[in-house]
Amino acid sequence: MNNVTIAMLGSGFVADFYMQGLANVNGQEVVANYSRTEARATEFAKRWSIPAPSTNLDSLIQRNDIQLFVIALPNEEHLPVSLALSKAGKNQVCTKPLARTRQEAKLMFDAARMSGALHGYAETEVFSPCVVKAKSIVDQGGVGKVLWVRSRESHSGPHSPHFWDVDKTGGGAMNDLGCHCIAAARYFFGKEDRITEAMAWGARLVHHDKTAGEDNALLALKFASGGIGHCELSWTTKGGLDLRNEIHGSDGSLFTDVTRGTPIASFSTKSAGYVIEKADIDFGWTRPLPEEAFAYGYQAEMKHFVECVRDGAAARETYEDGYIVNCVLDAGYQSMKSARWEQVEY
Repeated sequence: MNNVTIAMLGSGFVADFYMQGLANVNGQEVVANYSRTEARATEFAKRWSIPAPSTNLDSLIQRNDIQLFVIALPNEEHLPVSLALSKAGKNQVCTKPLARTRQEAKLMFDAARMSGALHGYAETEVFSPCVVKAKSIVDQGGVGKVLWVRSRESHSGPHSPHFWDVDKTGGGAMNDLGCHCIAAARYFFGKEDRITEAMAWGARLVHHDKTAGEDNALLALKFASGGIGHCELSWTTKGGLDLRNEIHGSDGSLFTDVTRGTPIASFSTKSAGYVIEKADIDFGWTRPLPEEAFAYGYQAEMKHFVECVRDGAAARETYEDGYIVNCVLDAGYQSMKSARWEQVEY
């Protein structure tokens, strides 16, 4: 069979991770990439051996030899780019969060659904191998009825300047990191168990000169079944990315830890090179993480989306899932202001 042809839209941090994931996926070829500046488009194409870098998104969308467009652009670009792809009837995958608000996400979801083309929500958390394994144990009844899911996603702050601008992104640490934890909670409880209410606290504790948004947040979720989701989000945690889940049920518990329980421990008095995402130092005691693209779920999600295009199948994470996450985030931000439980409006 011919390779599934892909255009990578974006040339930043997450686009690099998507390319790392795709490098280990058979049956695909990234034939073009887009960036808003020629220098970045050319540099990214050279780094990943992509034959056609471009700064002209419209002409790229009109190409009839590209089967999948991956949106790896800043949050404020998701809506206009996605709507243009839907108008052209193109298959598309978008990074998290789907949009800045529930309203924007709904426009993207409706347009993609109406287009009849594939729409995939690239939420790595629910494709991470350890999380997928934990879910299989839940599905086998290993912990009984799921009662409480606790998730933590934290690091010392965003890698790109635009992430600090809440007008461009839609929010601070809760918006950036909470989407992963909400997705994890929905995954373990089951998507049919709807999140009905949310309560959140958020504050700017450290990065006063960088952002108008919260750099720390707590988000609690009530599920229709009576279960509780507990999300801890921080842009002020030192030591690299901290990514953990706990699933507590009536008959047992599960724990996942991708980044703090790595299989390598290192002590060095000089630079050890790249250690792990958002690492603050690269010497002394470190816990390097091998094959990050696998561990975080980038390889698995890209493989899944490529196979969906090849087979004409629907994705297991769609823009509907991204829209639901945005609905929950909006309720969380409303709760930050009201200091009470808020209904999640879908």
